[in-house]
Amino acid sequence: MGQDSAITTILFDYGGVLAEEGFTLGLAAIAEENALDPEHFFHTATETIYTCGYVTGKSNEQTYWQLLRSRTGIKGEDRALTEAILSRFILRPGMLGAVRALRARGLTPVILSDQTDWLDRLNERQPFFHEFSRVFNSYHLGKTKREPSLFTDVLTTLGVAPEHALFVDDNQGHIARAAALGLKTHLFQSETLFFTDLARHGLGHMPTKQDDAQGTTRRAGS
Repeated sequence: MGQDSAITTILFDYGGVLAEEGFTLGLAAIAEENALDPEHFFHTATETIYTCGYVTGKSNEQTYWQLLRSRTGIKGEDRALTEAILSRFILRPGMLGAVRALRARGLTPVILSDQTDWLDRLNERQPFFHEFSRVFNSYHLGKTKREPSLFTDVLTTLGVAPEHALFVDDNQGHIARAAALGLKTHLFQSETLFFTDLARHGLGHMPTKQDDAQGTTRRAGS
């Protein structure tokens, strides 16, 4: 192991890391269908899901969509609007492969997500919770990654010191809050860069698409 061999636990965000960012993609589709500015709509929809309490389990899906309709004028039934988002949360096989490899090497993979009960529904559609030691979801915790104390709470529950944890997220604000508390962090931009960073932390080599292509070439030439 390399210089960061003290890492024992990896905290993974869900949307945008383990899966495609269905919330962002779904909101973009809803904005287009309603002829709205996508950036402004995304900001309004994101702030609304936090302020109405849905992301912390204090309200429900119906309340969220009703409030968002009143603020933006969007059309559509709750079920259709939700499906526009859920259908775009597509699990990334490469990331799940990395989770399995890390677990096989003795690491503890955990999900830490700012999600509603949608995360539970996504797991019912295509089970993935079983790949992780624990799943921490803001909907059930009553607290989000916008609150630094969430990271402290999760690490205390896990019995892990900040310096032994690597937090992986695609949100710069969440990354900054975790880093300020002493966690090692990785701002997720691509699987290839993430796998490279794992190697830098001394956590082993993960196959990349380039590796797969080279392997295919070698097999074809053998």
